Amino acid sequence: MTATVTTSRPDHATLATLSAIERRVLWLAVRIVDFANRERPRGDGLKVGGHQASSASMVTLMTALYLADLRAEDRVSVKPHASPVLQAIEYLLGRLDRSYLTRLRDFGGLQAYPSRTKDPYPVDYSTGSVGLGSAAPLFGALADRFTQSRLGVSTGGRFISLLGDAELDEGNIWEALADPLTRRLGNVLWIVDLNRQSLDRVIPGIRAAELEAQFRANGWEVIELKYGRRLREAYAREGGEVLRRRIDEMPNEQYQSLFGASEEVVCATVADGVEGEERAVLGRLLDLYAGRVAPLVRDLGGHDLGDVLDALRRARETPDRPTVIFAYTIKGYNLEIAGRPQNHSALLDAAQIDRQRDRAGLTPETEWDGFTAGSPEAELLAQAGKRLDRGVIPPAPRIEVPRTISIRDPGETSTQAAFGRILLDLSRVDEVSERLVTVAPDVSSSTNLGGFINKTGVWGPDEEPVYDEMADSPLKWRVGPGGQHIEMGIAEMNLVLLLGQLGLSWDFQRERLFPIGTLYDPFVMRALEGIVYSTYSGSRFVLAGTPSGISLSREGGAHQSLNTPGIGIETPGLTYAEPCYARELEWLLLDGLARMQTPDGEALYLRLSTTPVDQQPFTAAAARLGEERLRADVVAGGFRLREPGVSDDRVILAACGAIVPEALAAATLLSEEEGVEAAVLCLSSPDRLYRDWQTRRAAPLSGRAPGISHLEKLVTPGGRDLPVVTVIDGASHALSFVGSALGVRSVALGVDRFGQTGSQPEVYAEYGIDAASIATAALVALEP
Repeated sequence: MTATVTTSRPDHATLATLSAIERRVLWLAVRIVDFANRERPRGDGLKVGGHQASSASMVTLMTALYLADLRAEDRVSVKPHASPVLQAIEYLLGRLDRSYLTRLRDFGGLQAYPSRTKDPYPVDYSTGSVGLGSAAPLFGALADRFTQSRLGVSTGGRFISLLGDAELDEGNIWEALADPLTRRLGNVLWIVDLNRQSLDRVIPGIRAAELEAQFRANGWEVIELKYGRRLREAYAREGGEVLRRRIDEMPNEQYQSLFGASEEVVCATVADGVEGEERAVLGRLLDLYAGRVAPLVRDLGGHDLGDVLDALRRARETPDRPTVIFAYTIKGYNLEIAGRPQNHSALLDAAQIDRQRDRAGLTPETEWDGFTAGSPEAELLAQAGKRLDRGVIPPAPRIEVPRTISIRDPGETSTQAAFGRILLDLSRVDEVSERLVTVAPDVSSSTNLGGFINKTGVWGPDEEPVYDEMADSPLKWRVGPGGQHIEMGIAEMNLVLLLGQLGLSWDFQRERLFPIGTLYDPFVMRALEGIVYSTYSGSRFVLAGTPSGISLSREGGAHQSLNTPGIGIETPGLTYAEPCYARELEWLLLDGLARMQTPDGEALYLRLSTTPVDQQPFTAAAARLGEERLRADVVAGGFRLREPGVSDDRVILAACGAIVPEALAAATLLSEEEGVEAAVLCLSSPDRLYRDWQTRRAAPLSGRAPGISHLEKLVTPGGRDLPVVTVIDGASHALSFVGSALGVRSVALGVDRFGQTGSQPEVYAEYGIDAASIATAALVALEP
């Protein structure tokens, strides 16, 4: 349903005080951008940038929200282009030092867009990539409901998104709304800045009704703030219905053109096409507002403080479903560039800034001032600051994670199968078990989560019946608030955004969760932007991509991932590992759960496979090296799996994941047929090896002594000059750094073309990653 806002308004004195603060917020937001572009030394010839018009359209909404409605327990995502408004409000609240106001987009200063991890004031949600920061609080509310039902903890507040109407073009917005689990979250509020302008243009047509209908269809409460109080009063007069119809039917482009038009042009445009008696009554109405028609038609609900406050009150009274407020606004409100086409990144010139300062009642000497102590504005800000103060919140407790669980290796298994068994074993570990939560986009059974789900159940807000025909199913789908698996629809972006919010429980709810998500590895690329958003926000989680590579030979190129190892290595805040053996995977996972609790903890990406692998070589390595030494090597990034025999011709084969058995077979082939001996390195985490090598080699750049990397330590003193062949079931460049790190001749093998359907031996041979191809590459590397 759509709620129409009533006119229950705050008292005049409160509105007057808020209005005065609103004017100051507008000035500061505009001046923050202006100073960064016109007055501060740049250090280069590049444009600094900023968005004065986009900030102006949000000033009324954010003033009302932050200073009269928001509570300390609420969490807010602010649209990226309104960051100067947020910065101005934080300054007036006393939570941002004045010195930062002149440091927008400056190194060490205010970030271009709100950042949880880089800004000098409290930010709940990072924004910048439009659509993601808007949808994240929806999944934050879902994560909050999960922690409340599972651990008895909650923020106790709402999850609020302030977003621009152009963000509703992003597909991930509608994927988020469509998931059934998000439809009953009464602690969610979205406020849409409906200014009808995007970066390049005035948005054609009138889409608001269509957008509102889509929210209603997904179970949301819809509140519309279209007309301000003065315009509604005009509609109530004789001729008001004609005026309303003309404004409603006017295309956005025509309506926007009125913002800078003269009184005469506005009156003529409003009356255009109206005939007969209707034209006469409209004329009499316009005469009543002579000299005031232009500001009258610009009187929109999103700039009426009283109406905005009432809409916020109405939203709080809707506890059973999310609420969206469509607030009609003007891009560039109360600026000389209001509503102008191409005003998205336009900047006021010096003369316009001077006039804007005069309208704010300030001088060059007082332009950065707050309000005088004891004034109504200062008192209201002090009250708001006290209401928003979260105090000192103790950190989330650290949960002890065992270093190992298994005492022996299985005979033969795949890493995907081992993953399912490890999760089931973890569900029996005290402290850890109650904090595990798995998430999958309709691929639970095919990514081996069945055992965990059967033991812990599926999470839902209510108990759901189990029907007789489900009793014989191997997957026991028992849904209730005590479950620990969250099943999503087939939308990978939803998966990683929810994982990201569950992975922030250490901050939002101050309780530890261990969120673990699974998806088919090729679709890591579909989810990539959400992964980056989550890690940029400081989230910690585990993502298992399985199955992966052309080892999934019968599925063909559409389901065979190639690029994901590079994504894992190159994404900040994410540690990539690709184990081959079951206990290798176990140690990496347990280590990842422990490390993610440290101040500099990261998310963990595991690239797994359905290829069964004989575990005996790992057992032999454990016997040779000792379990403690082997475990230390594994979590550092790699270990020596096979030692070479005695020969004048020796080579190093370095591999990871499902392709390791091919490297072992190649070593045997070289020894038996060519008399060449090969050491085989199993690279458990190419990412950790690369970072460790890079950090140690770059140490002299920061005045520190260089060290020896773990990768270099894996090569014995007598093998430092041996050539190396790297092989991976993915793009060859992912391991190509190994040769450089060791300073030797190298050949990098991998899959650099789209895969195809076939048996695994056929496909491996076609793409040059089978044992014979590896052996051939070794002989090439040995050539003088």
